[in-house]
Amino acid sequence: MDEVWRLIEAYHAPIYFSDEAAAAYKAAGLKGYWMGYFASRSAAMGEPGPEMVTATFYNFAPRRVERAIPDAWRFCAPGKVLDARLEAADRTLRRLLGDLITAPEVAEAAGLATQAAAACPPQGRPLAAAHAALPVPAEPHLALWWAATVLREFRGDGHIAALVTGGLDGCEANRVSVAVGTSSPQQREQRGWTEQEWDACTERLAARGWLTADGALTEQGRADRAAIEDTTDRLAAPALGPAATARLTECLRPLAHRIVGSGGAIPFPNAMALPPI
Repeated sequence: MDEVWRLIEAYHAPIYFSDEAAAAYKAAGLKGYWMGYFASRSAAMGEPGPEMVTATFYNFAPRRVERAIPDAWRFCAPGKVLDARLEAADRTLRRLLGDLITAPEVAEAAGLATQAAAACPPQGRPLAAAHAALPVPAEPHLALWWAATVLREFRGDGHIAALVTGGLDGCEANRVSVAVGTSSPQQREQRGWTEQEWDACTERLAARGWLTADGALTEQGRADRAAIEDTTDRLAAPALGPAATARLTECLRPLAHRIVGSGGAIPFPNAMALPPI
């Protein structure tokens, strides 16, 4: 499961870093990177307010969200945002995949991933359900991107449930990610937390036995984090069966490696805690 998640995320994630996305959101009327990010990822839910976006995105400081939402909807209606996002995904993938975009594995992966997305139960998965309700694009590379989006948000919704169950709030989840090394030291600034909030959550984690005096994860912290990750993987397990999941992995592997190998499409480490593939 871990590999197929990394491959799905690698296929989806360039939308957060590409020049094509920045240009599309600017042309649609959105102001700045964070407005484009929050609006494009949440527009499938309609016109959510900052409370809903903070709740469903989880690890962002509320003030970071409030600077973009709900103002984004005054500049650009959700439907127009979604059109801009799909256009940006199309242009980004065409540039990154090159000749692979017409490979038969793209259409096969699109079919398998769409089947997996359709099998995801919507209960308790607000972001996944919202994206699953959007039309499936006709072109295979975009149908695959649509399905990858649904599946990564399905996993993300489940990850939030696991974090809540494990007792980690949004700031603490970021702090643990930095301690593990899957996110950069700039994670605090990227997610909008103040130094005081960061220090306070570090103290809470140390008191809980998760962090050492120098900010590294303890054995207890590693074990408890592993339990959260195991729960996340279990909740995200695809409903395709072993053979179809293995075939989806095979089809995605060359696509994801082309994307990551293109240079700059996805930075490592990154705020999503996606490890190199």
